[in-house]
Amino acid sequence: MVLKSNKIFWVLAIVAFGLLFSCQTKNEKPGRPNIIFIMSDDHAYQAISAYSDKLIETPNIDRIADEGMLFTNACVSNSICAPSRATILTGKHTHIHGKIDNNFPFDTTNVTFPQLLQDAGYQTAMFGKLHFGNNPKGFDEFMILPDQGDYYNPEFITRKGDTTIQGYVTDIITDLTLDWLGKRKEEKPFMLMYLHKAPHREWLPAERHYREFTQKTFPEPETLFDDYKGRGSAAREAEMNLLKHMTVSADNKIYPEVAKELGVQEPSEWGFNVFKSKYARFTEEQKAQWDAVYGPINDEFAQLYPNMTDSAFMRWKYQRYMQDYLGCIAAVDENVGRLLDYLDKNGLSENTMVVYTSDQGFYLGEHGWFDKRFIYNESFKTPLLVKWPEKIAPGSVSDEMVQNLDFAQTFLEAAGVQAPADMQGESLVPLLEGKNDRWTRDAVYYHYYEYPGFHMVKRHYGMVTKEFKLAHFYYDVDEWELYDRQKDSLELHNVYDDPAYADVVKTLKEELTEIREKYKDSDELDQKFIDRYKEKGLIKEKK
Repeated sequence: MVLKSNKIFWVLAIVAFGLLFSCQTKNEKPGRPNIIFIMSDDHAYQAISAYSDKLIETPNIDRIADEGMLFTNACVSNSICAPSRATILTGKHTHIHGKIDNNFPFDTTNVTFPQLLQDAGYQTAMFGKLHFGNNPKGFDEFMILPDQGDYYNPEFITRKGDTTIQGYVTDIITDLTLDWLGKRKEEKPFMLMYLHKAPHREWLPAERHYREFTQKTFPEPETLFDDYKGRGSAAREAEMNLLKHMTVSADNKIYPEVAKELGVQEPSEWGFNVFKSKYARFTEEQKAQWDAVYGPINDEFAQLYPNMTDSAFMRWKYQRYMQDYLGCIAAVDENVGRLLDYLDKNGLSENTMVVYTSDQGFYLGEHGWFDKRFIYNESFKTPLLVKWPEKIAPGSVSDEMVQNLDFAQTFLEAAGVQAPADMQGESLVPLLEGKNDRWTRDAVYYHYYEYPGFHMVKRHYGMVTKEFKLAHFYYDVDEWELYDRQKDSLELHNVYDDPAYADVVKTLKEELTEIREKYKDSDELDQKFIDRYKEKGLIKEKK
C-alpha cells in the first residue's frame, strides 16, 4: 500500500508541476514585440476620421488611435514617394541615403532596419508597394508591385518571378499579408510591412464602392480658389491646380473620345493614354461594372461641360476627385479592419506594435491643389497612429514634432536592437510610453529636390517647429517664407518681411543653419544634386 501511495503521489506531483509550468508559460511577460508597419500611398491625414470626419469615416484605422496614440504633428522629411520610403527604411535624410527624388536609383549599399531585425532573429515580410528596387533587402518573403503598380489585376515581383493576380489591389495585398501571417513560425517574433498602393493617383476604387461614392457630395475646402497672394513664386508656379493640371480623362474618368469630342483642353496626351492603359487592364466583367457607373457620369458631363464656367468646372473636378480618392480609402479602411480582426482572433494583438501612416501628406483641394511636394501643411504633415498594448495608454495624443525619419530607430529600440550610430532619427518609444521628458527634438528639417520635374514644385529646404515654419526656395529663385503656425493655420500669409517677425526670422535662420549642419546638409550638396540633374539632362542649360 505504501508503494502504491508513493506512486500516486509522484504522478499527481508531476501533473501539478506540469499545470503550474503551463500557467506560468501562458502568463509570463511576452518576449520581443511583433511589428506591423501599415503604410498607404498619398493618404492625407484629412481623410482619416480620427483627425477629421468632414470627408469620410474610417472606423478601422481609427481603432489604432482608440487603442493607442494619435500623432498630430507627424511629418515627412521630403514629401515624395520613393525618397520617403528610403528614409523610412534607412533612418536617414534623403541627402544622406541618396534617394533624393523619384528619378535616381536607391543605393542598395544602405543598411535598412529590416536587415538589422532579420539579423536579430525576426521573421520579416513585405507585401504591396515599395516603389523602388525589385529585391528588397532584409526580407524572408516579399511580393511587391513594380513601380507604381496597378489597381486592377496587378502584377507582383516575387523571388520566384513575376506574377499577375486577378482582383483589386487593396484586397489582394491584404490576402497575401494574412496568408503569410498564417504560415509564419509562431515561436519567432515578426516584422511585417503591409504597404498599400491606394489612394495613389489615378484613384480607381473597388467596384463595391463605385455607386456609393460617385453619388456623394463633399464639402469644399476653404482655400479651393486660392489666388496665392502674399506668398512667393513657388506656390504660383506649381503645376498641380485642379482646374489647370488635373486631367479629365485619367483623373476624372471621362472617356478620351468623350473629352475630345467636347473639345476639353487637357494638359497633354498623358491623361488620355493613362486612362486607356488602365481601362485595358479590366476583364470584360470589370469593364461592364465600370461602364455601368462611369458611363452615366460621362453622359452627364457631356451635357454640363459646354455651359460650365471655370469655377463650375473646378468644383466639378473637385467632387469627381474626392469621390474616387475617398472611394479608394474606403477599401483601405476595410482591409485594415481585416488585419486587426485577424490579430485579435489569433491572440496576436497584445504583443504587436501596429503603425498606420502614409508616405506623405496630400492636397485634397486645399489651395486649389492635388498632389504633395511642398513643406506646406497638407503635404508635409502625415497621418501617424500607433497601438502597442503593452506600452501605450489607449486614446493617447501627442503633438510632438515627429518624422518618418524616426521609424527605423523606433522599431529597433522596440525589438531591443542597437541602432547604427549614423541613423539620424529619434526613437518614438519614450513618447509611446508617455515619457515625454526623454524626447529631445523641438524642430524638424525638410528638403525637397525634384525640380524641374513633375508638378514643377521648386527646390526648397526649411525647418518647422510647433510655432513656426521657415522655408528657403532656391536654384532658379532665392525666396524665403515664414509662417506663423499658431496664428495662420491655413498658411496664407508669408510674414518673412514683416518687421514684427524680424527677431523670429533672425533666430530661426540661425537655427536652420545649425540643423543643416547637424544633419550634414549644405549648399555644396545642393549644388551637387543640381549638377546631377544637369548631367542627366533633367535641367537644360540656359543659353
